[in-house]
Amino acid sequence: MFYSVAGHKIEIDYDCEKLSQLIPSFSPFAIEGDGVGDLLFRLTVDNSLKMVSEADRRLIRDVDTGNGKTRVDKLKDGGYQFLVRDVYDRHCALLITSPRFDNCRVALRGGLGTQRFALNNALMLVYAFSAARYKTLLIHASVVRHQGKAYAFTAKSGTGKSTQVANWMRYIEGCDIMNDDNPIIRIIDDKPVLFGSPWSGKTPCYRNISAPLAAIVLIERDTWNHVEAQKPIIAFSTVLTACSAMKWDEELYQLVCKTSSKFVESTKVATLHCLPDRESAEVCRNAFA
Repeated sequence: MFYSVAGHKIEIDYDCEKLSQLIPSFSPFAIEGDGVGDLLFRLTVDNSLKMVSEADRRLIRDVDTGNGKTRVDKLKDGGYQFLVRDVYDRHCALLITSPRFDNCRVALRGGLGTQRFALNNALMLVYAFSAARYKTLLIHASVVRHQGKAYAFTAKSGTGKSTQVANWMRYIEGCDIMNDDNPIIRIIDDKPVLFGSPWSGKTPCYRNISAPLAAIVLIERDTWNHVEAQKPIIAFSTVLTACSAMKWDEELYQLVCKTSSKFVESTKVATLHCLPDRESAEVCRNAFA
């Protein structure tokens, strides 16, 4: 099956009926294709896949993803091996990638629910690291579209980014939600564009849409509502912190840093100090009107 996610063509090699059960969130992104043309990556589901021998890999680290832990090993050929575990420490997936993340294989474990979790996480991981070469970043944010422009709200989990989007939807006319957890931002013709994605956290919002990115806003709780423009170095940190990145892979990390810098140059980045109320949405909207 072929899909177009933020304009990047990907292929998932597996039984079509099983894919419709495992990744229904990808349905809006499905396209006709035959492998001709540029592919961002190909992921083959191969449940007979075995771990690479210890002699041919070295441990990088265990990464806490927020919904489990993933063991990362670097392979002798420059690729990676990821052992994906859930919050119950169950082995959900074995993912082996090429050095550029353009050709990958994954083995899924467990029942249907566990396999859904595993395949979605593997795809998000491969997408984030393969797309980094093409001025494309997967970010942790909730996004509202207003008057044709996208506003991305980022924050630590539980701080209120989804609440802010909900207040825009409730109190500001002409808004719709684009994604509630993992949108994609790209630099296209030197301009920032935000895209919906097949990943949206607990909110089922899988929309194959895009809009010019108007602002990236960091949410911080406060006793009164006001917007503070961020200085460039702080703005860079805000964008970089929100992105999926592998700090241990110097080449990929530098690419993410370079693209983050480009967003800071071309996009408004600010902090919204706020209460979770109607006024906060109106103050934020007025700051970027």
